[in-house]
Amino acid sequence: MTMIDRRGAIGVLAGGAAVAGLPVTAASKPAFLWGAATAGHQVEGNNVNADIWLLEQVKPTIFVEPSGDACDSLNRWREDVALVKALGLNSYRFSVEWSRIEPARGQFSQAYLDHYARMVAHCREQGIAPVVTLNHFTCPRWFAAAGGWLQQDAPDLFARYCDKVARAMAAGMSHVLTFNEPNGPLAESWSLNPPSAALRAQVAASVAAAAKASGSDRFSLLNGGDPEPMIPGITAAHVKAREAIRAARGDLPIGMSLALPDDVAVGADSAIERKLAAVYGPFFAVMDKDDFVGVQTYERRYIGREREVPPPPGTPRRANGAEWFPAAVGNAVRYAHKATGKPVMVTENGIEASDDADRARFIPEAVASVEAAMRDGVPVTGYIHWSLLDNFEWIRGYAPKFGLVAVDRTTFKRTPKPSAQVLGRIARAGGTRRA
Repeated sequence: MTMIDRRGAIGVLAGGAAVAGLPVTAASKPAFLWGAATAGHQVEGNNVNADIWLLEQVKPTIFVEPSGDACDSLNRWREDVALVKALGLNSYRFSVEWSRIEPARGQFSQAYLDHYARMVAHCREQGIAPVVTLNHFTCPRWFAAAGGWLQQDAPDLFARYCDKVARAMAAGMSHVLTFNEPNGPLAESWSLNPPSAALRAQVAASVAAAAKASGSDRFSLLNGGDPEPMIPGITAAHVKAREAIRAARGDLPIGMSLALPDDVAVGADSAIERKLAAVYGPFFAVMDKDDFVGVQTYERRYIGREREVPPPPGTPRRANGAEWFPAAVGNAVRYAHKATGKPVMVTENGIEASDDADRARFIPEAVASVEAAMRDGVPVTGYIHWSLLDNFEWIRGYAPKFGLVAVDRTTFKRTPKPSAQVLGRIARAGGTRRA
């Protein structure tokens, strides 16, 4: 999910339900992770020192509304963990916000290190495996105003932050992801509907306003400019962060999640190999010492001679016109393992749906496609659904609904949807065949 567009640019629960899988301790992980995901900026609220927060506030802005209080998960995170447990899931993926840990360059917040460490410890106490993301798009404002990922010392700055986090809480983590979908912006030029010149101009105006508000001549972030020059800084940051994390805890499984649709070649002259090399290649190249690859799949993409082309006539569609193909995630899992040789974790998979019946129908088909890949020998360590909560979906605000749980925008009351029960039944049963 980038700033263009989430995917292309920027029921009553039974209390005390049994947790699927093996007991979770600091020394052991469940055989398979069944989970749900959130991201700090999208659920915590008032992430005022983040680059994206500033972009929401300046004029002009491309955001339809600011994140504001979000889901108030900064205060209600225990409710969120309780929801995960009550559903029968055994894993919760959430992110640590760099801008809270290091609100000014070189100034680290022990209070927020303690806050996230409490989240990790509480998950463990509840039998929930914490899968922690260290960068889910947002960075500190000071980092963006100094040049972001274009800075020569960006990898060292990120590794220093990761070192602080790892030493504070790595002992309790189940898995750690350095970056979330850093390849997403590279896919924009391949899109069937790439960002228009007018939209790019709006983004540039917003970024310029943020730079001015920061007292800088720049405000650089991956989802707000040309991504190509930034990729070397991010890939180097991944390598240095991995080294820092391993120094704190050598046996902690480390990976990086990538936006990986199910790419399909169309025609003998399809450019699919060029797309795979351009959009995934730079990241696969630095995963050689990773323990797993995170796969985030939402759709199938058809690649013609130059870029994406529309789905073929007769393709099943949803009411909103999008293709209906839940099995995309199973195909993406197969590709990721073949390309990297690594075990795969589905770190995001889901569907935008105002009608939860679509989500309830989607989940079993998507999970079944992952199970089919596993039966064929692909090592998959978990399936984590996006998302636990209806939350802030970047420039589109709160209108898109991806959550298993609805959130009242005034009271923050969480209400599980029927689809949450569907995933919970599958998790408790250990798979679709026994659900």
